[in-house]
Amino acid sequence: MNAKRILIGSSLLMVLFLITSCAPVGMTHEEYGFFWGILHGFISPFVLIAKLLGAHIGLYAEHNTGTFYWLGFILGLVFLLGGGGGGVASRRRY
Repeated sequence: MNAKRILIGSSLLMVLFLITSCAPVGMTHEEYGFFWGILHGFISPFVLIAKLLGAHIGLYAEHNTGTFYWLGFILGLVFLLGGGGGGVASRRRY
């Protein structure tokens, strides 16, 4: 049982590091658009955890296309967090 917990914990830690490796870092000359915004929004909670642990990575891309990047960022967060529609779907009707 203890070995199984260690395996699961190390697997989750590895997934966290792999996901945060996609986070934007430093100054790049590439402009990030809508689809990069979705990806960055999807990984942002994991990046936030990594930043709290002391990693030097960016939470969002500094060189972005503006409105479309932020729209993608918000959609990425909604895709990851579920959008709050589960509360309505789980309500029972009598």
